[in-house]
Amino acid sequence: QVQLVESGGGLVQAGDSLRLSCAASGGAVDTYFMAWFRQAPGQERTFVAGISKNGAFTEYSDSVKGRFTISEDVAKSTVYLQMNNLSPGDTALYYCAADALIIRIRHTPTHYEHWGQGTQVTVSS
Repeated sequence: QVQLVESGGGLVQAGDSLRLSCAASGGAVDTYFMAWFRQAPGQERTFVAGISKNGAFTEYSDSVKGRFTISEDVAKSTVYLQMNNLSPGDTALYYCAADALIIRIRHTPTHYEHWGQGTQVTVSS
C-alpha cells in the first residue's frame, strides 16, 4: 500500500513561487495516477492538477492553468507541484492523492484511494 508524504508548503507573498513535493513509499509513482487537491477553510477539497501513470498526460484546474506545473521523478518516487505567481486565492491545505485503478485523471476526491496528510500554503497580499 502506497504511503504519501507532502512537503514544501509555507508562507509566501503574492507573486512568489513554491514547489510542493509528494514522496511515495510502498509503491512506484508511475503505477498510480497522481493528483494534487487543495482545501481552504470551510470549503470543499478541489482538484488542482493530475498526472497519468506514465507521466504523458497532465490536467489542471482552470484557476491554476498556466501558473502551476505537475511533474514526477520516478527514480525518486516523488511527484512535484511547481506553483508560480501565487495569489492569496491559492491559500489552502494541499493534498497529494494516488490511485492505481482509475483509467484516466479524475477531478473528484472520491476517485483517489490514497492520501497524504497535507501541507499548508499561505499567500499574503
